[in-house]
Amino acid sequence: MEFREATLSNGLEIVAECNPRAYSMGVAYFVNTGSRDETDDIAGVSHFLEHMVFKGTPQRTADEVNRELDEIGSHSNAYTSEERTVYYSNLLPELQERAVDLLSDLMRPSLREKDFDTEKQVIIEEIYKYEDQPPFGAHEKCMNAYFGSHPLGRSILGTVESVTGLTSAAMRSYFERRYSPGNMTLVAAGRVEFEQLVAQAEQLCGGWQPFETHREAPSLAARHSMEVFVKDSAVQQYVVLMSPGPAASDNDRYAARVLGAVLGDDSGSRFYWDLVETGLAEYAVLASHEFQGAGIFMAFLCCTPEQTVGNLERIQRILSATEQEGITESELIQAKNKISAQIVLASERASNRLFAVGDGWTKRREYRTVKETVDAYQAVTLDDIRAVLDNYQLTQHTMVAVGPLTDLPDLRG
Repeated sequence: MEFREATLSNGLEIVAECNPRAYSMGVAYFVNTGSRDETDDIAGVSHFLEHMVFKGTPQRTADEVNRELDEIGSHSNAYTSEERTVYYSNLLPELQERAVDLLSDLMRPSLREKDFDTEKQVIIEEIYKYEDQPPFGAHEKCMNAYFGSHPLGRSILGTVESVTGLTSAAMRSYFERRYSPGNMTLVAAGRVEFEQLVAQAEQLCGGWQPFETHREAPSLAARHSMEVFVKDSAVQQYVVLMSPGPAASDNDRYAARVLGAVLGDDSGSRFYWDLVETGLAEYAVLASHEFQGAGIFMAFLCCTPEQTVGNLERIQRILSATEQEGITESELIQAKNKISAQIVLASERASNRLFAVGDGWTKRREYRTVKETVDAYQAVTLDDIRAVLDNYQLTQHTMVAVGPLTDLPDLRG
């Protein structure tokens, strides 16, 4: 296994974890743009643009794009988050050249007016769909309540109003501000021919003109509030809790993830044994999530309306007891071993290493082997967990509930 990196003269970075023993490979473009890089009037443009990329290029129609993806037998898709848009393909190594050619072409889409008008309706229907289906946008509502006017509080999908008002000219302007080669990284993992990858990137992308990009990263003044959204059609109650956590570059992120596994992993955690195994809740989890300059602990509860108050009281008691007493040595060992096993098992697929390598490089400009990552988790101590509990108060959270209940008590300590 070998990590390789190169940079074209226009700023496009190419990084790869090359494993000559792998049977597959993954390749992707990581674009450092997402909902936090938008403004309120163009909210949702990053996600909308992700859709438009697959509508064709000057060299390929949308039908040709889809046909070629089928021809190379790849598992290809894209996703948009608060901080990045990723276009990826997982495939057989002998098809590397065709996949890179196609993905690189997609990074310079046509953005035709006709496609824009058609896809706008698709996006609006998607927004309505998420509002109509469980958990009825509870996560995004809580992100907005917690982050407020901070860029991380914006919805990835945007709103019906912002998408309806978006123009193709505004999307092109956004593309021309964000899709600079210096704001993109070509990432590969698995059985990768790196020299061929760099040479092909130079041929296909070397002519892309660089331009300055900028990301606003204001300080966060997290709001602690409680909101209840009534959804008469809901059968269950959905509750999201958010409190501060480590950011993407903070060293205590490993301890925070271990703490999250002890408290709210979907099996064997304190939430699981007290709420799920007992039949009191269908779903009760807690985990840490990191962004540039900010981080959160997020808990999610799904249960019947009648059990909601009691379950929230149980969650608050678990969090309060953990803040006061910490966790046990056996819980620490179990959580570290569980996380380590998940990392090692996932690493056997090149597609998983693709995202691990890309996330680490674009978030922190670092590469870590599987062993280095496992070692970082295994090095977490009870003192590290205590420091996280002292620095981030889990019981002082923002709460958003969506469901048939019209009111809930404020149970925060």
